[in-house]
Amino acid sequence: MNAIAIVLHLLSAVIWVGGMFFAYMILRPAAASALQPPERLTTWVQTFKRFFPWVWISVVLLPVTGYWLVFDVFHGLSTAPKSVNIMQGLGIVMILLYLHVYFSPFRRLCKAVDQADWVAGGKQLAIIRKLVAINMSLGLIVIAIASAGRYVLLS
Repeated sequence: MNAIAIVLHLLSAVIWVGGMFFAYMILRPAAASALQPPERLTTWVQTFKRFFPWVWISVVLLPVTGYWLVFDVFHGLSTAPKSVNIMQGLGIVMILLYLHVYFSPFRRLCKAVDQADWVAGGKQLAIIRKLVAINMSLGLIVIAIASAGRYVLLS
């Protein structure tokens, strides 16, 4: 069962963090240089609508599989290595940031695009961009901790 939990955990992290990296580092600059606001904002809404269901799966699977492993392998958080506890804390922050993006600026972005209010949509996209940059950075830190934390953090 732990092997399945590890695979699901890793795939969920790769999908979420990798998706943010692609969106922020590749799609964002390409869309900004090639598309006018109506097409750019519509593209982002359609992109998020396809990406966010995968994030929802990740947001569920990451804590479920993470806590499964913590309690099965380390018998609880108090005996888990520092790296695991740091990953848990950063993961919670990431989930909370995602929930905020989804329920607040993303919904306002969708409404603005539906109403062809490109200025309001642009403002919401700018908010999302900043929050995704923070979340992507946290995700990359978590990946670094997951791969090297036990060697660096003196568990």
